[in-house]
Amino acid sequence: MANMTSLQILSLDANEFSEDIALSPLKKLTSLHYLSLSDNHFQIPISFQPFFNHSKLMHIYAENNEFYVDTNIETLEPTFQLNTLVLSGCGERSAIPKFIYSQHNLKTLKLMHFNLIGEFPNWLLENNTMLNTLSLVNNSLSGPIELLAHSHMSLEVLDISNNFLDSHIPMEIGASLPSLLYLGISGNSLTGSIPPSIGDMRWLQGLDLSENYLSGGIPEKLTMGCSSLRFLTLSENNLQGEIFSEKFSLFQLVNLNLDGNYFFGSVPKSLSNCFNLNSIDFSNNNLSGRIPSWMGNMSSLQEIIMPNNGLEGPIPINFCQLQFLLILDLSNNNISGSLPSCFSTGQIVYLHLSKNKLKGSLTTQFCHISSLVTLDLSDNQLSGNIPDCINMLGELSYLILKNNNIEGEIPSQLCKLQKLSLIDLSQNHLSGHIPSCLNLTPFDELYKDGSFVPNRGLSMSLSYFKNTLSIGEPVHFTTKNMQYSYKGKILSYMSGIDFSCNKLIGKIPLEIGHLSKIQVLNLSHNILAGQIPSTFSNLVQIESLDLSYNNLSGKIPPQLVELYFLSTFSVAYNNLSGEVPARIRQFATFNESCYQGNPLLCGKPMKSCSATSPPPMI
Repeated sequence: MANMTSLQILSLDANEFSEDIALSPLKKLTSLHYLSLSDNHFQIPISFQPFFNHSKLMHIYAENNEFYVDTNIETLEPTFQLNTLVLSGCGERSAIPKFIYSQHNLKTLKLMHFNLIGEFPNWLLENNTMLNTLSLVNNSLSGPIELLAHSHMSLEVLDISNNFLDSHIPMEIGASLPSLLYLGISGNSLTGSIPPSIGDMRWLQGLDLSENYLSGGIPEKLTMGCSSLRFLTLSENNLQGEIFSEKFSLFQLVNLNLDGNYFFGSVPKSLSNCFNLNSIDFSNNNLSGRIPSWMGNMSSLQEIIMPNNGLEGPIPINFCQLQFLLILDLSNNNISGSLPSCFSTGQIVYLHLSKNKLKGSLTTQFCHISSLVTLDLSDNQLSGNIPDCINMLGELSYLILKNNNIEGEIPSQLCKLQKLSLIDLSQNHLSGHIPSCLNLTPFDELYKDGSFVPNRGLSMSLSYFKNTLSIGEPVHFTTKNMQYSYKGKILSYMSGIDFSCNKLIGKIPLEIGHLSKIQVLNLSHNILAGQIPSTFSNLVQIESLDLSYNNLSGKIPPQLVELYFLSTFSVAYNNLSGEVPARIRQFATFNESCYQGNPLLCGKPMKSCSATSPPPMI
């Protein structure tokens, strides 16, 4: 390659190259105009000194490589003037490379995931009047954001998210950067209010100020002036007041994320004219009043996420018209009334209505939502039986119905749900036997070999679920005697059964012991009888096993000591007898409370078995 001295364009993207650039033949290719090294394992000196003689070089792309700080740097300046410099990857803590100070023709500069230190480099704007894109995401920049005294008319994208910038957002930012299309300052330590001058950015399409300490409200000048705004994210701040005033021109909004603030009042009626709105996230605020029926007329809505507020009244029947709705999360509000019968249509993937005041029976309305992956109706006042048609929910992975008034038997049709990962039917009035045919598989297992193919008509909604694994809506599940919130990728690994606090009878099916992937099994507070199945030794992933408060008898299988991940265990208050499992491995951590209420049990940590032996015959 060193002989290709006339080469002008070179792309080595997406390979496994791993040599040190300073020792490679690339430094001899002085005719290069365009060089792309992205997605490799190159070791690249952050000074870029090996390329200082490449006077024709204009574009460098080196994303996802390894960068190091060179110790022997000559006091030279590069002969090139770059238009494009895109670098990202792991690197040592360092300042912005010195050679960038000599660049005056930059249009695109991205230095991401670098651990760069120092203050916000406003000199980049001064030196590069044609700079269009500046991204310094995920570094260690600190101090205030200081802008130039005059306007920079060319900059369209500024993203300085995930740094340690503090103080206020400059009040004159709108006048200083009037041409911005996107402004991202999320994940910093900014305080103060949102500058009204942002409303002077007439072409702004995306604004992300999330995960800071901003206070006050959303400026009216912003909601009137940024009429091109499509993506607004102000999540996880200290903002308050009513969300929008009547003066509102953000009719192009597609995504609106205001979660994790202190907004109060009702859902703003000004949104009723945002016909392109795709996603609303108002979770974790202080909103009140009824859910407006006009939301059902917003035909583009795919996500309605408003848990942890004070919303009340019924779920509007107009929601039946939202044919593209994928997520509906109204959990932990004061929603009342019954479940709309129209839920039989659409392609909902996540349905979270827990911790409300919903009444009525579980009718067949859900059985036709064949795309459902999560159904969480826990902590309501629902009654009736689990419908037999539940087997029609072929994609269901998470079924959470705990703490209702559901009665009848656990339908054997649940056994036909081949993708079920987590099922919680605890704190109801269920009776009868535990189905022996239950089959649970962690969601992540379905995709391990890439062989899973969604059913007809479901590819869009299920691919959506896969793409949101890193975000997703949380599912609450009790394990190790504590309720945890699982979401995203962690949730996809989770598998468990909770049938506690019901009126189940009969023996524990031997087949439960073949569910080798589950982490949680809670059958406590029922009327189960018979012996603990020896097959439970096959529950090799189990972390929490609770069989307390039943009528179980016989010995505790000694093979349970092979359960190496077991950290919570209870068989208290049964009719068990004999010697408890050997006090080794995990069982060495279980105290007497795990066995209490079984007077015929013996062995450490209980009383000695010799003390319970009958006296010899004379």
